[in-house]
Parts: sequence; structure tokens; C-alpha cells
Amino acid sequence: MNYGSIVTKKNMKDYPSEYRNFSLSAPEKFSFPLDVFDKWENRSALYWTDGVNDKKFSFAELKLLSSKGAGALKNRGIGKGDKVLVMLPGIPEWWEIMLALMRINAIPIPATTLLTSKDIEYRLASADIKAIIASDEDAQKVETAVNNSSAHPSLIIIGERQRWHNYIKESDKADAFKGERAFSSEPALIYFTSGTTGPPKMVLHTQASYPLAHLITGKYWLDLKPGDIHWNLSDTGWAKAAWSSLFGPWHMGATIFSFYKKGKFDPSLTMEILQKYPITTFCGPPTAYRMMVKEIPASQDFTFKSMRHFVAAGEPLNKEIIEIWKERTGLYIYDGYGQTETVNILANFRCLPVKPGSMGVPVPGFSIDIIDDSGNQVSLNTEGDIAIKIKPERPVGLFREYLGNPEATAKTVRGQWYITGDRAYKDEDGYFWFVGRSDDVILASGYRIGPFEIESILIEHPAVKESAVVASPDEIRGEVVKAFIVLTRGFRPSNTLIKELQEFVKNRTAPYKYPRKIEFVDDLPKTISGKIKRKELKMKEFGKA
Repeated sequence: MNYGSIVTKKNMKDYPSEYRNFSLSAPEKFSFPLDVFDKWENRSALYWTDGVNDKKFSFAELKLLSSKGAGALKNRGIGKGDKVLVMLPGIPEWWEIMLALMRINAIPIPATTLLTSKDIEYRLASADIKAIIASDEDAQKVETAVNNSSAHPSLIIIGERQRWHNYIKESDKADAFKGERAFSSEPALIYFTSGTTGPPKMVLHTQASYPLAHLITGKYWLDLKPGDIHWNLSDTGWAKAAWSSLFGPWHMGATIFSFYKKGKFDPSLTMEILQKYPITTFCGPPTAYRMMVKEIPASQDFTFKSMRHFVAAGEPLNKEIIEIWKERTGLYIYDGYGQTETVNILANFRCLPVKPGSMGVPVPGFSIDIIDDSGNQVSLNTEGDIAIKIKPERPVGLFREYLGNPEATAKTVRGQWYITGDRAYKDEDGYFWFVGRSDDVILASGYRIGPFEIESILIEHPAVKESAVVASPDEIRGEVVKAFIVLTRGFRPSNTLIKELQEFVKNRTAPYKYPRKIEFVDDLPKTISGKIKRKELKMKEFGKA
């Protein structure tokens, strides 16, 4: 099945047939701008707003802007294979610059503006970064990091600042460079992992493993087509932005919607935007959905003039939230799963029944199963490692390596399988159910307990706004379940509430799984991409932090 036939084929109606017959082969050479983006010409590519000012760009307009940007970057001495740290907020220049870098086959390293100077220093020490592109607001952090390192990257700014090169001025004067193709096996993009289980690693993607393969994400899980307007809440520095704010939608000729406003996530404002603008599809992290559901009165129903499809990714979404969302909006949230190392690999699809709380079924193009420590497939409803089959043929859509870390790369392989590091089980219908990260599983009196199950039960209690469940040391049982809980407004910590929450869990799952320890906290430690750092909490419990 070639690229063109996949894009033009109607949305999936028959999952078994599509899964059985699908194949995606990488061409010898590929360029996302030349082979995908530029082909859509005068369709709408980007709809950007800050709530007051709207900016709209067609594919043709962004083609010209990014081609001139590519010319300016070439004039600055940046070329094929050069690593460029892109630390920009959700402003239109982010899309322009990402396309410009791909046109010259430089290697973008997207980074969130939440990075500290120390985070930037870490990246400068880990990678041979040729240039850093940032805005006025983050320039000082960058300068501090560069001054504290031995690196000497070129500094390029969206704005005006001494010692920095002005991207806008140089781009305006530059000749357009439309780009050239690279071999599909050549480097295309680097992401630093979230660091939930250790220091961030450099995930190296090739032209085929990300820019090309996110066709799978846009086609099947996001369910996009020309004319759709897709809004993804992801920060531009997260890998999810590549999924839903860059490659996936533009493969399908859809418009990317972006609302940019500084400050913390506002669930009420998000609902207003979904009602105000002609958005058709939406992707948000589970935390956002949990906040939107908790903050909205149970009696209130929502109607959207154009919304047809909601998806969630980043962490598993609790069954309770999916059911409440369906009850109040009339629409399901289709949970999906993947990693910084992959494109979308498991998903709930519109053509199949939704099983709330499930990760879904394998995406076309991937053979996925649950395996044991020896690499053997386990029985149904048996916990094991989520694994992608990589032999005899490695699927398009899987990263090449952890750059500079062959040991970590080797640990991901077990026989004919790539090990994701996540635990789950598969039911009799082929749906996968998340248990937890391999490092997060709690071993209590010989029982294996997944934290996500307990967190999913706790979130159902009206007092619980957010929770994190980890192992805590115990002289008799070895480990016991401990829950760190952030309370909803109107509730206060008390021994009575602790007992109530413990009974609440006991009545909804096997009694041995209830949290024997509960600690109320104001907030939970999270990575810059918003994932809970359970390892940090566990290390404190065991006195290692």
C-alpha cells in the first residue's frame, strides 16, 4: 500500500480488514515539506489565535515563509545534520521554523519553554547543538546556560537582542530554499524523554520513523481528513506536538488550530474555545480532561457547533472520566497510546466499540502483544510487558536509537520484541489495559499491584482532584500501597477522610490493593511534560532522595 493510496482512502470502517491488509513502506528518500506539506497548496494549514488576534495561514503561505526561513538558516551556516534546539512557545513562528529546518535537513530538537537553565545546560552537554532558536522571554535562560557550558551555539531569536541573530529580519531578506530530500534512514528529529524513570535520554528519529510514519497517527486515531480543524493542547516542546500539532494533521490536509495564552491550563476557558471556534477534533492529556470534568457542574451539558472527535494521550485516561464526558457531551474520548519513541501504536477507534479505560487495540502497521520476561506471549488477561514485534522486519514508526546510549537502546530489545517499559494485559477482544510502568509496579506480600488501577478508583471519589500511588516500605509485607492525594476544593485532610478513602477503594477492588498509607499534598511532582514522577515519590519513601 503506497503513501498516496493511504491518504486518499476513506476513514477506517472495517478494522480487521484494514489491520490485516495495511502496510507502509519507506521510500528511498523522503522530505516531509516536499512530499507532504507542499502538496496541499491553497488549503488552510494553520489557524492561530490568542483569543483577540486571529492569524490564518494556507499551506502555500507557510511554504513561502518556511522556504525563506530555510534560506536564512542556510545563510547562517546551518545545514544537513546540524542539531538545532528549538525553544519557542506556541507562536506561528514555531511551525514556520520546524518546516524550515526540515527543508534543509537539519535536526530539530524541540524543547519546552519550561526548561530551566540547568535543563538547557544538560542538553548542550548531551548533544552537539549548532544553534538555539528562542524568543525574547527565554533568551536570558539560554544565555546563562551557554555561559556555563563549553558549547558555542549560534543564537537566533524571534525578536531583537544583542548577541542574537534576528530570525525575522534575516528571513525577510533571504532567498527561498524549498528543500531537498534525504534518505529515509537518515536522522530527522531528536526528542529528550520526559525523565520519569531517570535522566532524559535522546530519542533519535529518522525521516521514516516520525515525519513519514505519523501518517498512521493522523489517519487512524485522529481520524482526520481535509477540512478538519484539529486542536491539540500539547506544549510545542513535547513529542505529542509532533503527533498532533505537526505531522499527523498535515499528512491528512487538515488545519491545525492553536490557541496561545500564557499561564496555567484553564478548563473553563478551554470549553469556551471549543464552543466558540469551528474546531472539529481535539486532543488533550488526561489531566486536562480530569480538570474539565471536575470543574464543570454535573448538571451542565455541553453542545459543540462543530466538534465530532475527542482523543486523549500522554497517560492513561480513567474509565470514570470517559463515562462522565460521554454523559455530559454525548461524545466519547478515544484514548490512545504511544511513546516519545513511537508514533501512535494502540488506540480506541471510531469504527470499534469503546471500552472506557482501555488503551485500545493495535494500530495498523504494528504487531503488538503482551510478553513475559523470556519474550514469550502470555495468556489473555495476564499481566506482562507491552511489546512491539521488530523481527523479521522493524515497523515504520519506531525510533532508531537512544543517541549516545547504546546500553539503554539494547535494553529495549528482548528477542524479537521491542519493550516499551509499560505493563498491561490483553482481554479476549484484543483490547489492551494499562497496569503501570515496569518500575512503578508495587510488590506487596507477593501480590503485584498496578498504581493506575488504584488511582482510577480514587479519582471517582469527589474529594480527590489528583493522586499518585507508589510503593512504600513495610517490615512485614515488604511493600505496601501509598497514595499521595491532592484534594478538591472544599475538602480538608483528616483521619476520617483517610478511612473513608481506604474503604472506598476496598469496596471497588480486591481488598489487598487498598492504600494502607495516605498522605495529602498540595501538588504532585511532575515532569515538564506534565507526567507524574512516581519514581521521585517512591525514592523518598525508601529514603533514597
